[in-house]
Amino acid sequence: MKKLLAVGLFTALIINCLTAQVDLNPKRFAFDPQLTYDAAIKSPAQFLGYEPGTRFTVYDQVVDYCATLGDASPKVIYHEYGETYEHRPLVNLIITSEANMARLEEIRQLHIKAAEGTLTATEKEAWLQLPVIVTMSFNIHGNEASSTEAAMQIAYRLAAAQDGDTKDLLDHGIYNLFVCINPDGRDRYVYWYNSMRRNITGVEPADVEHYEPWPGGRTNHYWFDVNRDWVWGVHPEARGLTEEYQRWMGQVHVDYHEQGYNSNYFTVPGTTPRNKFLPDRYEAWADTFGRANVKAFDAHKINYFTRDAFDFFYPGYGSSYPSVMGSIGMLCEQGGIGAGIAITTDDDYVLIFKQRVWDHYTTALATMGRSVANRVALRQYSLNAWDPANNKSPEKYYFLRDDKGKGYLHDVLAILMRQNIRVDRLTQPVTVPAAISYRDGKAGKAVFDAGTYVVRADQPRYLMIATILDRQMEIEDSVMYDMATWSMPLAYNLDAYTCRQMLSLKSEPVTTLPALPSGMTGAANAYAYLIDWDQRYAPTALALLWEKGYQVRSSQEPFSDGTTTYPQGTLVILAGRNLGKEDVIAADMKSVAMEAQVEIKAIESGRMVEGMDLASRYSHPIEQPKVAMLVDDPFSSQTVGQISWLFDQETKLPVQRVRGSVLMQSSLPKFGQRYGYVDLNDYNVLILAGGGNGLNEVFAKEDAGQLKAWIQAGGTVIATESAVNYFTNNDEKSIWPKVTMTKSPKDTTKTLMYLPYSERQDYFGKKRIPGSALNGLVDNTNPLAFGVKKEVYSLNFGPMAIKPAAELQTVGYYVQDSSQVLASGYADTANLKVLAGNAFAAVVPLGRGKIVLLPDNTQFRMFWRGTSRMMQNAVMVVPGY
Repeated sequence: MKKLLAVGLFTALIINCLTAQVDLNPKRFAFDPQLTYDAAIKSPAQFLGYEPGTRFTVYDQVVDYCATLGDASPKVIYHEYGETYEHRPLVNLIITSEANMARLEEIRQLHIKAAEGTLTATEKEAWLQLPVIVTMSFNIHGNEASSTEAAMQIAYRLAAAQDGDTKDLLDHGIYNLFVCINPDGRDRYVYWYNSMRRNITGVEPADVEHYEPWPGGRTNHYWFDVNRDWVWGVHPEARGLTEEYQRWMGQVHVDYHEQGYNSNYFTVPGTTPRNKFLPDRYEAWADTFGRANVKAFDAHKINYFTRDAFDFFYPGYGSSYPSVMGSIGMLCEQGGIGAGIAITTDDDYVLIFKQRVWDHYTTALATMGRSVANRVALRQYSLNAWDPANNKSPEKYYFLRDDKGKGYLHDVLAILMRQNIRVDRLTQPVTVPAAISYRDGKAGKAVFDAGTYVVRADQPRYLMIATILDRQMEIEDSVMYDMATWSMPLAYNLDAYTCRQMLSLKSEPVTTLPALPSGMTGAANAYAYLIDWDQRYAPTALALLWEKGYQVRSSQEPFSDGTTTYPQGTLVILAGRNLGKEDVIAADMKSVAMEAQVEIKAIESGRMVEGMDLASRYSHPIEQPKVAMLVDDPFSSQTVGQISWLFDQETKLPVQRVRGSVLMQSSLPKFGQRYGYVDLNDYNVLILAGGGNGLNEVFAKEDAGQLKAWIQAGGTVIATESAVNYFTNNDEKSIWPKVTMTKSPKDTTKTLMYLPYSERQDYFGKKRIPGSALNGLVDNTNPLAFGVKKEVYSLNFGPMAIKPAAELQTVGYYVQDSSQVLASGYADTANLKVLAGNAFAAVVPLGRGKIVLLPDNTQFRMFWRGTSRMMQNAVMVVPGY
């Protein structure tokens, strides 16, 4: 042992000597020192006091430098296009020559006319000769921090360099640099890293500075991956970004990222699957730009790859979104996540931060040069990509039936209109002989009433329309980087159809987003107030009522007052159970109706014409829950973030985020515990967002018994995704009820036994479900499914489902015919057979409490909304039943 210790100490001394000698600013990665620069404009190094790439720059310094550059150079416009949740400004820089600046708005307006397909023949000729517009997005993942440092250096080069090449770039190009898309995540990472950085450069991968704590800096304030939100615009970072992007609609876009530090630089063209709706010339252009990048790398002996790993299928990336907007959208990935200032890679190369910055700087300039050299052809590409005559989708129309505010159509209309997609509304009914239902993909006769919304494919945004509205994308490779479906009518569970024939429709354009039905109607001297739970924001109304101190009930049965039929889950606010509020109740109901965007009806009698009476025993009192959600390892930060956003931003219901390490299931402290521990008895709802096998550590044997006792005493546990495994598939010694999960089918064929190594990745890739929409049915008489349509699409990422049993309430389950399970995406036949008839939502009664099991993510990225009411029900309604 002493010898081993001595060897270890000796090795450590050698490593320390080596790390002390790491050159963090070698000449090899200098930023074009041979050029002459305008002395009146400060470089990043002069402004910051250090060379970019030798330290991590906090965001306020980045903003200050960009603003200073805008003030110092007539070639630069500093612009703020939004603000993050943490109130950091979102900044972009517009850079071009002074001559172009003088007519910038004229150029932009002509460009928008081209994107809208309204250029005259004369204008088209002039437009083709305009400067090429290149947009670049940096640091959308906060801990991929090199690209923002590169953005400052790129901006300086364009603003201050005096050479002929730079002048040519500025004369013939307009550059829109989104300097840092996710500053909240970036600063989370940068402040942490700067606090962990050693004096002696820590190149050892094991050092703590290379291991971020949970949740990491990749995501935004709510721990969402913003680089999946370009289309949906759930967050201000994405909404502001895409709004500003559409003001310019560039010909070329590059999205800058980092990957694991052992990987070499990635540049386009990438791998399959691809969005097959893109223009045929996209592949050739991607290859052209990739070759420009690698030419620069070859000259400097920088290692790279071009045709592995990254596909361009999902439309919500920073590379794919611009592509379906008519640009050549591309991705650049520098090795570097977790590398800090310097790290030793798995082949003993010391990767320094300065190289990561320099590599992005180099590809950006190569891309700009190639764009300028091909500016006319690139403009022609965009013009073709905006011409609906080139649409490859067979769909001509998309019909979206009005849900009268009782669903998620309003969300979909908002997204479509935010993407500048024209939406029409029928002014007269129409009968379509061959309307194709999203539910089963079959064609048949359908009648659409006046008021039905219609999206016509024959418009300039046809690429985006087909990509986000078609039921099924062509999938050439089941091994993909992200998910296999995102079709909006499925994600939002709309009553929708397509048509592949030209029709004569009477309609009018929708120019402003329609308001949801809201307000209070009915009796002045009310016995009760009713809120239909099917309404889009009924949960928000409930949270606001609780905040105002109202006693609220939930109807277990449907009922009718003679004019309106109310479904299960309708909220009942009895005046007689809210005594003391006589003077304010009517005003409060009006206020809640307007703030939550719901309709509230005042009723003068508790006796109903049909169904239960309002004060019936089937009218359950539901109290505001005290909710805890466990965070930190082993839980999924992104699922935690989605649930946090759902309740904090939308529902307005407090959900406390509690570290699992400080949770205790007893009011008696364990031996050795000190201040700061949390008592589970202070809550009646506990959310477990993933966690898998790690829950066995969070709830050790003794704690598991206390958790069970807490549930039996009336607590509700909500287990989602892999957290479901903790309560299922247990042996005979388990304390939990017998609940069994499905298992992946085993392949024991000889083919697999002798499968060549080179074929194994593809083979097993075809056995997974990469995020596909599956047809499901729900028991919406169960409180967990109040407000959910009978038919839904559940988003599945693996053959995991619950086997129905007498011990549990089966609430949501996949259709029983395996040939009908898959609605959109990809899943192999064996997995579909496993899932058919099994459950994706269930409730296990336990004493006076319940365990809610949701193996599928019901609110994935907050754009898969058709099942998201289940999470709200689980927290707000189920505990009252």
